[in-house]
Amino acid sequence: MAKKVAILVEEMYNEYEFWYPYYRFIEAGCEVSVVGTGRRETYPSKAGLPAKETVSARQADPAQFDAVIIPGGYAPDFMRRDPAMVNLVREAYRRGAVVAAICHAGWMLASAGILRGKKVTSFFAIKDDLVNAGAEYVDEEVVVDGNLITSRTPDDLPAFCRAILAELGL
Repeated sequence: MAKKVAILVEEMYNEYEFWYPYYRFIEAGCEVSVVGTGRRETYPSKAGLPAKETVSARQADPAQFDAVIIPGGYAPDFMRRDPAMVNLVREAYRRGAVVAAICHAGWMLASAGILRGKKVTSFFAIKDDLVNAGAEYVDEEVVVDGNLITSRTPDDLPAFCRAILAELGL
């Protein structure tokens, strides 16, 4: 049975951090859903590249996903303003799904309240936010702490995706 993966989206997402995992997980045989806040059908990236929502966070059931991937860019700042999006991340994590965040996506992890006592990485500019949320910050290309996976920048995408695939047993 195919693993079910949610990739979160909102306006101003990072193109690489969304599309690289999107196609990588389809290639691996996963069933990929694009989960948005429901504010629109299509969300523009930082460069204007559109990504179409397949389901809103309000309609998505956290129990149906084996993994939730959160791309960076400025999108996480919009995502964390939506209670249903934050709840999706929190509940997927609580249920044991892989929750993976890259770059600025650590903001969503902080808003979901799942960082206390966790070892993580991110884009260096949000280090203080993660530390203030109770995380131990390290500067590494990918960090796996239980079912939480974090990476820093688009340059880390190969290691990020390999770590997620390994956690999914693929």
